[in-house]
Amino acid sequence: MSSVLNPLMTPPIDPRDLDEICARNETLWDGIRGQRVFLTGGTGFFGCWLIESFRAANKRFALHAEITVLTRSPENFRRRCPHLTEDPAVSLLEGDVRSFRFPEGEFPFVIHAAAETGQARNSLERNNALNMLSTICDGTRNTLEFAASHGTRKFLMVSSGAVYGIQPAGISHLPESYHGGPDPCLAGSAYGEAKRAAEALCAAYATTSGLACKIARCFAFVGPHLPLDGSYAIANFIQSALNSRAIRIHGDGTPLRSYLYATDLVVWLWTVLFHAPSLQPINIGSAQAISIHDLAAEVKSSLQLDLKIEILGRPSPGVPPAQYVPSVQRAYEDLGLKQTVELREAIQRTAEWYGWTRY
Repeated sequence: MSSVLNPLMTPPIDPRDLDEICARNETLWDGIRGQRVFLTGGTGFFGCWLIESFRAANKRFALHAEITVLTRSPENFRRRCPHLTEDPAVSLLEGDVRSFRFPEGEFPFVIHAAAETGQARNSLERNNALNMLSTICDGTRNTLEFAASHGTRKFLMVSSGAVYGIQPAGISHLPESYHGGPDPCLAGSAYGEAKRAAEALCAAYATTSGLACKIARCFAFVGPHLPLDGSYAIANFIQSALNSRAIRIHGDGTPLRSYLYATDLVVWLWTVLFHAPSLQPINIGSAQAISIHDLAAEVKSSLQLDLKIEILGRPSPGVPPAQYVPSVQRAYEDLGLKQTVELREAIQRTAEWYGWTRY
């Protein structure tokens, strides 16, 4: 079964997903009533969901809010997502996150979600590492400077679980109190190190300018707008299934991951922006660990397809499985958040957006 999604124009998110987001906590949205929001990284997976959820809440609750979205190419974004850019509450600002022209007026809320793509994160090429460091570090400083000079009260830094480095075998779920980090001498650590530096910049600006800087450390996700041809295992498996190809695992299938559906993701992000304490990092993700092999089997089962699963690698004797799974206790206890969409349903909703039909 092939995907029918037009790669040049993406459809809106299912209204049921947006209804679910709005219904989760109606009072959450009062924080932006009549306010202006500035968003970097608005054309990626996170950004599209943030804009979609903003638009849905803005209309449903008559918030009369506005959002300005920074993008390198407004023309490309308008072509790809006309349903987002035709909304008069959404305006596009052309520019690079490292050097954009500051728009006039006050923006009480800033969400900084700009980063390099998944492909660039996993590349060891020198230019990619340098560009990633520049985009994240210089882009964060520039966005913080904008926020500090434009009446921003709350600043959301979309960080990453990569700041923790390699998850120790003896820790099943990484808590925010874990103070490990990536190896700074490895080019492959550029993304995690850059996010650590970005968090440090937030701390510096919070101290000097009084900004309330909220930090969301994001792990792994699934949902519409997630690129199927990128470096994300779950997306690759869904793409193979949609095209009736064998699901191929390039490693040994033992690493443990977890996946949060995008409706939960955006509810958590908005909640962190509005309600989390400044400079108290919050892990964003699912605590329900699953091996890569079992994930492939879950995709196959969820989509009710008879596909072969190929494992190209072999486990190393005596070596424990790699892990990348957060503890979300702080999100649950301090902010009252919870995971509401289980993995099977998350896979099915994602596949439906890309053209799969439930039987």
